[in-house]
This record gives sequence, C-alpha cells and structure tokens, in this order.
Amino acid sequence: MSVPLLDVNAQNLPLEEELTAVFTRVLRSGRFILGEEVEAFEAECAAFVGAGHAVSMSSGTDALLAAFMALGIGAGDEVLCPAFTFFATAGCIARTGAVPVFCDVLPDTFNLDLESAAARLTSRTKAIVPVHLFGQSVDMEPLLAFAKQHGLAVVEDVAQSIGATYQGAGCGTMGAFGCFSFFPSKNLGGFGDGGLVTVMDGDLAEQLRRIRNHGMHPKYYHATVGANFRMDALQCALLRVKLRRLAGYAAGRAANAAFYRENLTALPGAERIVVPRENEGFGHVWNQFTLRVPGGRDSLKDHLTKAGVGCEIYYPVPLHRQECFAGLPAHAIQACPVAEQLSREVLSIPVYPELSAAQRDEVVEVIGRWTEA
Repeated sequence: MSVPLLDVNAQNLPLEEELTAVFTRVLRSGRFILGEEVEAFEAECAAFVGAGHAVSMSSGTDALLAAFMALGIGAGDEVLCPAFTFFATAGCIARTGAVPVFCDVLPDTFNLDLESAAARLTSRTKAIVPVHLFGQSVDMEPLLAFAKQHGLAVVEDVAQSIGATYQGAGCGTMGAFGCFSFFPSKNLGGFGDGGLVTVMDGDLAEQLRRIRNHGMHPKYYHATVGANFRMDALQCALLRVKLRRLAGYAAGRAANAAFYRENLTALPGAERIVVPRENEGFGHVWNQFTLRVPGGRDSLKDHLTKAGVGCEIYYPVPLHRQECFAGLPAHAIQACPVAEQLSREVLSIPVYPELSAAQRDEVVEVIGRWTEA
C-alpha cells in the first residue's frame, strides 16, 4: 500500500464546494488586496492563537523579515537562532544586514539549546529567535528570562506550530512577535504562499501594517521604507474555511502521533530508532513526526521508499554549514555538534490527519520489517 508523506487533496477536496463558493464570493466582490476578507482572517487568527493582533503577510518568510524590520534589526547587529531549522529563519536575519549567530539544539526536542545561545551572546546581540520546530514549543520560560536579562527582543518562529501551546499559552503570543506560515504543507495549509505575524502591542501591529504596504501611511506618504508583503484577499478567504477546522486537524495529527509512539516503541528491534519526545505541559501539534535513526537513516529511507511509504529528511545540512554563510564571523558559525548529528539521523514519516488506520498500520509494519532485519 502506498502512503504519501502528505496528501493535500485528502484535506482540501472534501471542502471543494465550500472553497468554490468562497472563491466566487471574492471574485464577485472585486476586492482582491486587503479589505474585509483579510481583516476577518486576521481577527480569527488572533483569537485562535490568543494574540492581541494579527497581521497577514505574503509568506512565512516575509513575516519573519517584517518582524525584524519592525525591530530595526540591521547592519552591526547579531541575532541568535538555531542551526537546525528551515533556511528562512537565518536567511531573513541576513537580509536585514545583521549576522545570524547559530546555536546548537537539544537532541530530544530538536529545539534551541539555551546554554548554547548563552555561550554565543555578545554585546552586538539584539534578538533571539526560538523556532518551535516540527510542532512543539521551545521551553519558553527560561528563554524569556534570558532575553529579559540581556535586553533581547524575542521573535518566535511559529511557521510549523500554529495551535501549539506552552504551559497553556499559545505559541506566537510570548515574544515580541510570532511569525507563522501557511505554506501548503503546514498544519493550516493554504493554496500558495501566505504568512502572519501576531503581536500583543497595538502600536507594533500598526507598524507591521505599514511595513507590509511599502511603509505607506497615509496613501502615497512614506515615513519609512517597507515592502509589498500583503497577503491576497482570496488566500485569506480560503484559509478562513480551513481555520474553522484546524482544531480537528490537530486532533488527527495527535492521534496519529500517539499511535506511532505506542506501536513503534513496541517493535522488535525498536532500539534502532528514536521516537520523538512530547514534553509534559507542551501542546504538540505534530507538523512532522521525526524519527532519529542513529547510524542507519539512509538504509531506512531506502527501505521506506521501496515500500511506497513517503518520508523526508528535515534537514540534511545544518544552517551553520550552508555555503552562503561561510563568510560569517567565526563566532557565528561555531560547531553545533547536536545539530550536525541530527542532520545525519533525522527522518520524517507521514502524520497528516487524513491518514487511514490501514495506512498507519502499513507505516508501522514497513518500519518493523526494517528494525527486525
């Protein structure tokens, strides 16, 4: 049985009639940039996450970039970020002219190692970016205390973790900004690119609205230089349909993750894989279910692929080893041994909410044939 890593049609096509009606509504409105659909989506996202304000953006990448621009991050500044995450986190820091300073991560949650970050702090450090990777929150209480002690802005990268919580607080509500992505593979997956920034402070929210619209306020007057980071009204309208179902999608992912955790750890030879950890008090939303395979990732990947089970490596090269960052100051690209180890061991398997029971069984059975071998 073939089991894809992700099947967006399994989620979207059952909504075809409703999505088509929404498209028709927007088409007939003639309002495609900003307007009521955008404002409604933003208000609904803010309520869902528990933020004071939400400002939609053209992508998750642009959400990060707009947040750094709002903070005035630029040349001469440094920003602490994990070495094990998607490129956009560090790429946006570099695009401001600042230096991304790469920190190691924890082997059990894949998230930022605060001790590593503290060791890389300098007088030029202006911000820290906790990435809530694969759907689980960073341990935010000590990180927020560290940031406060050293006067650092906190920009949460929530691209993979909409709906995740930390001790009851929504990810994206604890730092200065929370930056989200609606790329089709995300838990709230759109129909193209899209993003969002959450913020508690109304003045910062207004600043973001100006940044995303060329720094313009009022029309044709520009006190600052912004960019075109606007999210399409149609994209917002379509995502409103799925946002109403997001809690159900999250429950499906959680059920699949629980099934894997129970059944994979019971396999003969289960010691050949390391199943991801879910911290107590952390509301994991399982954007990915990422195994560690010490010494045998490529073998398992080949085995799964031949059996028709989708899998993917997130991420094969840690950021401090990317060619484009080779010219950064030496302290910014110090060794991150855990990130380097994870890049050799990680392998993600299907966890999307529409997986059938038969498909889940197939994934476990195929992995079991490998662990026993």
